[in-house]
Amino acid sequence: MPTFSAPDGTRLAYHVHGDGPALVCVPGGPADSRYLGDLGGLAAHRRTIVPDLRGTGRSAIPADVSSYRCDRLVDDIEALRDHLGLARIDLLGHSAGTNIAVRYAAEYPERVGGLVLIGPSVRAVGLTVTGQTRREAALLRKDEPWFPPAFAALEALLAGTGAGAGGDGEAIAPFLYGRWDAAARRHHADGRPDNEEAVARFGADGAFDPEATCAALASFGAPVLLLTGEFDLNSPPRSTAEYAELFPAASFVVQPGAGHFPWLDDADRFVATVTDFLG
Repeated sequence: MPTFSAPDGTRLAYHVHGDGPALVCVPGGPADSRYLGDLGGLAAHRRTIVPDLRGTGRSAIPADVSSYRCDRLVDDIEALRDHLGLARIDLLGHSAGTNIAVRYAAEYPERVGGLVLIGPSVRAVGLTVTGQTRREAALLRKDEPWFPPAFAALEALLAGTGAGAGGDGEAIAPFLYGRWDAAARRHHADGRPDNEEAVARFGADGAFDPEATCAALASFGAPVLLLTGEFDLNSPPRSTAEYAELFPAASFVVQPGAGHFPWLDDADRFVATVTDFLG
């Protein structure tokens, strides 16, 4: 597996799939990048380059654990670009990885050819996804057999009385998928972050500077696509539409019947949307 050196000397691994123009894909979590799979077959159209974020997958655990912070991970993406010898990169981020991607775009706008944000987290830009917005997204699933206990768990979390990621957080997992079937259950079980320190330190003090990031994005000139699932409780369409307005011109797409992992729910539609956008 290929590796490169981060600015602080940490050895980081990355995966390469397919051929064609490069597309750097930043996973969320921070979690093992395996959960992205082949992004629904996207590698049949682009050469996808998927880094294992520091402390996850086959990348080394850093000596300085404060380097798990989101803004420090931006430096790793720049080191990867330099290692690949690319003057510019098309950049895709998913979930928490979109925070890294937009911070990179804000700091290195001239080095981004196109920006794709899938199920975007809003932390880097300071937006708020309200409990009511999440509740409205959840109620779209009210006819699902798993809905009653999952919705009760969601209400407990929104009220601040939930049991956290190991309790009610697990109970709401069905809301993240367009279909809560055997494949979704396997994906959820295999894709949970296993480096708790990396997750805890990702958003530590100093990780985000929403005012500066939003100011930079307001003049960002590269094409931007924001795609979220119709049922995505983590990145509801209403919040993602608000996010899209931060850019001078951005394409905003809601994938019907999809949750937080739209390449699993309808791979053909997902791949067509992304490849059509990137050209």
